[in-house]
Amino acid sequence: MAECGRKALSLLEAARSRYESLQISDDVFGESGDDSSDNPFYSTSGDSDSDNCMAEDEQLQQQHKRGDKEGSGHRGGSGAGPPGSLSRSQAEEEGWTETLQDVTVPPFKETYGPAQKMPASSTALDFFQLFVPDNCIQNMVTQTNMYAKKFQERFGSDEGWRPVTAQEMKAFLGFVTSTSVQRCESVLSIWSSGFFSNRSIALKMSQARFEKILKYFHIVAFRPSQGSNQGLYKIQPFLDLLQQSFSCTFKPSQTQVLHEPFIDEDPVFITTCMERELRKRKKRKFSLWVRQCTSTGFICQISVHLKEGTDALATLKNKPQLHSLVAKQLCQNISGKNTIVFTGPSITSLSLFTEFSKQDIYCCGLLSTRKSDCTGLPQNMLVCSSTPAQRGQSRVMMKGSMSLISWYNKGHFRFLTNGYSPTKQGIIIKRKSGEIPCPLAVEAFAAHLSYICKYDDKYSKYFIFHKPNKTWQQVFWLSISIAINNAYILYKMSDAYTVKRYSRAQFGERLVKELLDLDDCSPTQ
Repeated sequence: MAECGRKALSLLEAARSRYESLQISDDVFGESGDDSSDNPFYSTSGDSDSDNCMAEDEQLQQQHKRGDKEGSGHRGGSGAGPPGSLSRSQAEEEGWTETLQDVTVPPFKETYGPAQKMPASSTALDFFQLFVPDNCIQNMVTQTNMYAKKFQERFGSDEGWRPVTAQEMKAFLGFVTSTSVQRCESVLSIWSSGFFSNRSIALKMSQARFEKILKYFHIVAFRPSQGSNQGLYKIQPFLDLLQQSFSCTFKPSQTQVLHEPFIDEDPVFITTCMERELRKRKKRKFSLWVRQCTSTGFICQISVHLKEGTDALATLKNKPQLHSLVAKQLCQNISGKNTIVFTGPSITSLSLFTEFSKQDIYCCGLLSTRKSDCTGLPQNMLVCSSTPAQRGQSRVMMKGSMSLISWYNKGHFRFLTNGYSPTKQGIIIKRKSGEIPCPLAVEAFAAHLSYICKYDDKYSKYFIFHKPNKTWQQVFWLSISIAINNAYILYKMSDAYTVKRYSRAQFGERLVKELLDLDDCSPTQ
């Protein structure tokens, strides 16, 4: 009995050591709560969406159950599988084999972390301006004034308008950013007499002046002569600047993930909204994809595309083709570095992973027979066997360095990877079920994706709640939210954090007060 206990402990310690890097930014938001250091998969919080180490476990189980029923008449892979998949004979001709070989990923060629050392005296505004510097704010001033002039030339003068200044633009950003701290949907609540009123900052600018700036606020006042059909032309220069600053200020770890972060589209307090206000609310017309460092949560790159209009990605009707193009855009700056990228079912495909491997980008992705492009994969690995599977049982086939894994855990889960050796074993550890054996790739996917799910649960609470109707403004404020979260991560990894240990909420409060140039910049306790 004691020997079994020691064996279980050694397995847990081995799993822990494999993912030591994930503990660097544990409790990244500086808030009290359960410490996740005892669990390599970070599933300590009972109310966390990441409680299950498989991020999409329940949803995917239902998908695979439906897929199993669809293929029930073709047990053992004898019938047709997903479109593009290969029969047993075709798979053998293409080089798929059950003979497994060890796979080794070359060492990572970079050290990760902040690219520059910030002084211990650095403020929240200093970190924020690594991404939104003064020259960017000055451009907002110039473009806003140009747009106001053009608007008034066309529709008549506005007697209440005067050109905005850089100081006012900073204050404008501060007012809107305050909705991420106060969590109120309407920024105008600051000047109200209700629950979300904030007299301490309301005195910095009148509501009438704020509404004037909001009316004319622009990043690009005029449509450019070239690329005039680009749907995001009003925000693209800012996105380009933001992307460049993300790349210059932080170097991500070897393991990264491509995914769509959670974006809340519903009102915070739905009971306070009238029915006609809910009917007026429009669903967002864009998708946001990110490449995110799994060791820190830092978002390294963003990709925005419109769901409607003339945007190049919007013209692609084939979803796997669209997602493949998004993945290539997100990974264009990491070739040749031996990075390991984790992907969801919509991105995972043999052709994409093969193309990435030629650029020294290694992959580990979850497969779905309904969502993934299964072209070139063996049918017998994508349909259920006639023999009932036991929990933790797995089958693997290889083609070169690429492994296709079918693993059973209350449902069939399939993975495609060239980033982890199929000959190495790992474990999934759950509080109720105990240890579940699995290939190392499955363990790695669960560990890294669970951490990102936990991070997303936290950082989505600090998105700017102001929800404008114009798509380019929605993208702008969402990008500002990402920049502030990235700024906080850099703050946590700097000497400034050892001087004053602010939580994420306190950091946001301090940033608002510094943008408003208030004398008292100490956060509310």
